[in-house]
Amino acid sequence: MKIFNTLTRQKEEFVPIAPGEAKIYACGPTVYNFIHIGNARPMCVFDILRRYLEYRGMKVTFVQNFTDIDDKIIRKANEEKTDYLTVAERYIQEYKTDARGLNIREATVHPRATETMEQIIEIISDLVKKGYAYPAENGDVYFRTLKFSGYGKLSHQPLEELEAGARIGVGESKEDPMDFALWKAAKPGEPYWDSPWGKGRPGWHIECSAMARTYLGDTIDIHCGGQDLIFPHHENEIAQSECCNGVPFAHYWMHNGYINVDNRKMSKSLNNFFTVREVAKEFGYEPIRYLMVASHYRSPINYSVDLLKQCTAALERLYTCRENLEFVVSNAKPGREARDEEIKKRLEEYQNRFCEAMDDDLNTADAIAVLFELAKDINTNLSTATNPHKEIAEEALTLFNSLADVLGLLYVKKDTKDSLDEEIENLIQRRVEARKNKNWAEADRIRDELSARHVVLEDTPQGTKWHIGE
Repeated sequence: MKIFNTLTRQKEEFVPIAPGEAKIYACGPTVYNFIHIGNARPMCVFDILRRYLEYRGMKVTFVQNFTDIDDKIIRKANEEKTDYLTVAERYIQEYKTDARGLNIREATVHPRATETMEQIIEIISDLVKKGYAYPAENGDVYFRTLKFSGYGKLSHQPLEELEAGARIGVGESKEDPMDFALWKAAKPGEPYWDSPWGKGRPGWHIECSAMARTYLGDTIDIHCGGQDLIFPHHENEIAQSECCNGVPFAHYWMHNGYINVDNRKMSKSLNNFFTVREVAKEFGYEPIRYLMVASHYRSPINYSVDLLKQCTAALERLYTCRENLEFVVSNAKPGREARDEEIKKRLEEYQNRFCEAMDDDLNTADAIAVLFELAKDINTNLSTATNPHKEIAEEALTLFNSLADVLGLLYVKKDTKDSLDEEIENLIQRRVEARKNKNWAEADRIRDELSARHVVLEDTPQGTKWHIGE
């Protein structure tokens, strides 16, 4: 598998540190509000990365953090006259609700910043001892950015440009405008933890370095997140981690593209965002996931209602294919015939082409195109009209489901039939019995009754299928 590595700006063969294993760290949300569509993209993209590596037989340790202490969380708690823990816990649970709706597999570990405080303080202490960090008079601790010669290697920005944009804010006691906070001294009324530098709380960047090292080790295989995190967040993670640990922080860096609205990046700061929850109320969660799958993860997506409607229609075609194939499997006769071997070879070709697409930097756009070609082949050659045997239909269904599962699609299933389904199927069974007994009048009466209820019947060699027409 080849991955576009942001660090080198080229596709590279993925070679894990330990053969057959992959250690992945994905930056998770700051939990102070509902997630928006832009947040959903890295969730879906890197869930697919994990699913595909597991599909290819790798053992994946997938760590995604929760930033549960932050200026925004504190501000939200003050607005609601509550505490930061209440706010963080509420939105962690809301995140999990949306993640389940999007069919995101639970991370191997979901560490929280507040539960990793000992490790955070340990890393900062090491950086101070090594001269890469310094305590300021006000109790803050800063990282000496210019002391790390590799600063800027991820964002590929010249140091002069980065320095030009750096400023020292009011109340900051930096040696240099480029330095960034590792520890923030507590302000009146804010939550705090005890440390060698006084009461305070960690800076944003140090949290991820500590959680990644705690659960994945000094060097990880893949670090991933949204494109907006490249600078300064991931750049700063590299600096503090490599200065502390003395080894590369991550071998591969993957970043997904933006979601735009009217060709502007979707973000809370621009107030042009839509939450996953509100979109799901209108369209359901799965079309949102499909939206993330349909484009290559590094390409921008221009969000629109029309695009979501197209995603819904595409999913309906895939569901219809699967339902038809399930009907064939349930009703077809056992056995094989000569043409089945030709179909089996084509199934293997679809699987190979799917993997080729995914091996090419997780090209889900091409992979889903293969899935639709497979669906077309199934509809043409394994339909009720062609009367296939059970074994080849089962093989096709297994492949179809497994490829859809890699993409995290087609996960909405009816657990039980509703009363209307049962009533219709009872009527259909009575019609079948009437036809067997050559009671044509009764069979026609039942068909007319179903037709009046807009139930369309299709008699096939495997049995009678039905669907609701207009």
